[in-house]
Amino acid sequence: MSLIIDTVYFITAAVFIIGLKQMSSPVTAHRGIVWAGVAMVVASLATFGAPQIALDIGSINLQLMLVAIIAGSAVAYVSAKRVAMTDMPQMIAMYNGMGGGAAAAIAAVELVKLSGGEAGGMGHGLTIQILAVLGAVIGAVSFSGSAVAFAKLQGLMKKTLRLPLHQVINIGLFIAVCVFGYLVATSSPVSFDHVIIFFVLAIILGVMLTLPIGGADMPVVISLFNALTGLAVAFEGFVLNNAAMIIAGTVVGSSGTLLTQLMAKAMNRPISNVLFSSFGSDSGAAAEEDIEGSMKEIQANDAAIMMAYGQKVIIVPGYGMAVAQAQHKLKEMGDLLEARGIDVKYAIHPVAGRMPGHMNVLLAEAGVDYDNILDLEEINPEFPTADVALVIGANDVVNPVARSNPDSPIYGMPILDADKAQNVIVIKRGKGSGFSGIENHLFYADNTQMLYGDGQKAVAELIAGIKQL
Repeated sequence: MSLIIDTVYFITAAVFIIGLKQMSSPVTAHRGIVWAGVAMVVASLATFGAPQIALDIGSINLQLMLVAIIAGSAVAYVSAKRVAMTDMPQMIAMYNGMGGGAAAAIAAVELVKLSGGEAGGMGHGLTIQILAVLGAVIGAVSFSGSAVAFAKLQGLMKKTLRLPLHQVINIGLFIAVCVFGYLVATSSPVSFDHVIIFFVLAIILGVMLTLPIGGADMPVVISLFNALTGLAVAFEGFVLNNAAMIIAGTVVGSSGTLLTQLMAKAMNRPISNVLFSSFGSDSGAAAEEDIEGSMKEIQANDAAIMMAYGQKVIIVPGYGMAVAQAQHKLKEMGDLLEARGIDVKYAIHPVAGRMPGHMNVLLAEAGVDYDNILDLEEINPEFPTADVALVIGANDVVNPVARSNPDSPIYGMPILDADKAQNVIVIKRGKGSGFSGIENHLFYADNTQMLYGDGQKAVAELIAGIKQL
């Protein structure tokens, strides 16, 4: 039976990896998600054939497992069906946290067994205790940190919180976690009190690490916690001697790590700077340079004329588009412009929105042609030949100070070259700054005009204006 289960694990792991690969393209992403999902269901069902579970048929533990699986699946299905696309980052953060919390809970059970003198999942051994502790601390930090990220994304936590000597406190917490982790990992038998203190400290550390991180860094943070969750699951897979957990956790952890590195590179900032600086927080004072020019307002009809009689229009979406749920209106406007023979493209910055690929998901949901959605490297050479760059809800990712002001907190971050278009129209609700808390010099440029108002309403007015021409 063990051979059959291991074979199933191997096949499902291969399918899972293939599905993950397919998720790298919008064209095959849906198929990849289905394949990976089916593989994980099969692997979960195969686990019930394991001797330690199969021999327990009819036990209260097995009944509780089935109840938990059914209840969790029902809640996940209903919530996934109901969640708005604009709230997808919050759901991703929540699921990241649940994965980390599950890994930490597995470690807690095994360590509590050891504290009572029982054998753990693979027997009482120093290596297993160390792996359990590593998975526990990583999973606990991911769980509590993801909870804070969820609260920030959901608007439950309006401001970042940075305590006096915040990093000193974090260092102290980290040392305390290491000390109690060492005691738990090397003691025989394990002290129950040490286990409790260890988990409490690890959870607090996750909270303290995430509290001072601002909205500008949320895409990187979500990706980082995803990687941590995968790593925690892999460690606990070794503890339980479960090949499926080891493979799935390793794949998720490695892919999440690569994605985190790519996101940090897109912001031109190291991971350490994301975790330990105050960029994007309310306490971070941005070094500003004098702004020349003034904001010039434009009416929707004039903006519609400017686009309708151009040859190329590049649309730059940001989180403001997601909040306004304007992606469907943008698709309708794009179709109208293309019907007039105008070349319409969508420019996507890697960290636009609140999670990796946020803008791609929203535009794909609206039915925008994948071939017209271009990333930063592909679209930047086209801005100088664009008649109009329409910026809707984007801020820091089009701020030219990233190229010009070495004292700016976003200096060196690759940006979309919207300012190089012949004309720039910015749809914005008000005159506020972006996540980084600094003024956007693009808004004051000679070739920029501001179309104020809710994103969806403003695009609807542009559509009405184009139809009248």
